[in-house]
Amino acid sequence: LKTGLLKWKPDYDSAATEYGKAAVAFKNAKQFDQAREACLREAEAHENNKALNQIVHFFFLYRAYEQAGMMLKEMQRLPEAVQLIEKASMMYLENGTPDTAAIALERAGKLIENVSPEKAVQLYQQAASVFENEERLRQALEMLGKASRLLVRGRRLDEAALSLQKEKSIYKEIENYPTCYKKTIAQVLVHLHRNDYVAAERCVRESYSIPGFNGSEDCAALEQLLEGYDQQDQDQVSEVCNSPLFKYMDNDYAKLGLTLVVPGGGIKKKSPNAAQDKARGPAAVGSHADEEEDEYSGGLC
Repeated sequence: LKTGLLKWKPDYDSAATEYGKAAVAFKNAKQFDQAREACLREAEAHENNKALNQIVHFFFLYRAYEQAGMMLKEMQRLPEAVQLIEKASMMYLENGTPDTAAIALERAGKLIENVSPEKAVQLYQQAASVFENEERLRQALEMLGKASRLLVRGRRLDEAALSLQKEKSIYKEIENYPTCYKKTIAQVLVHLHRNDYVAAERCVRESYSIPGFNGSEDCAALEQLLEGYDQQDQDQVSEVCNSPLFKYMDNDYAKLGLTLVVPGGGIKKKSPNAAQDKARGPAAVGSHADEEEDEYSGGLC
């Protein structure tokens, strides 16, 4: 990088190569802070190297930032690692390689998921937007799915409901109808955990427009679930939520089903006559039934 009488310009290309070698040596020696510094110096040299082909230039630049991020990961400085990978992904977006940018955002999300789920959700949603803009809908759905599950796990249910609706819309767009049914189940569970029965019912009603939903086992199970919830029948709700249809969903949604409690303590509503009959005993039940038959023996009129 030094200049002199016979060398007027720094040799950024050679400097980047040497910094790269230094980074590898520091990494092998477990001196991760020095390795990170060498990677950042390598990135700086690549940024200043205007002689490189543009595509090659950004490949080396991103790799240097990524390696610096990996060194920070080794040092358990994950937020800083994610920051560097995000920076690299933005560079890729600005320079016309969105696919690589989305992959970088996904990698950063995985890195931070266990430490900061909120940040991971943001990264997955950004990656989903990039993939969606590139019309790579299956990859976008994969990112949205990860975001939705993290939102449910973090009990951010209002945001989870919106994320699931977005997923469902794209699955409908690509005509993957069976998965739309599963997303409807997840939506209903989220709405019921939000204590919003009206939204859950509306969700099922709107799904009738999805081909094949009406008459499917998913639809029948949801109608039974809503009926039990509305009638405060915990037994019916638990029976539906313990069925294979619900239990074999993604873990985060299956847990929503297993922990769903109806309002009012889950006591099934019973008629006053039934309570009196229980107090009187079997004989009283029989006589009460006979009385009802006699009352209408001449017809309703």
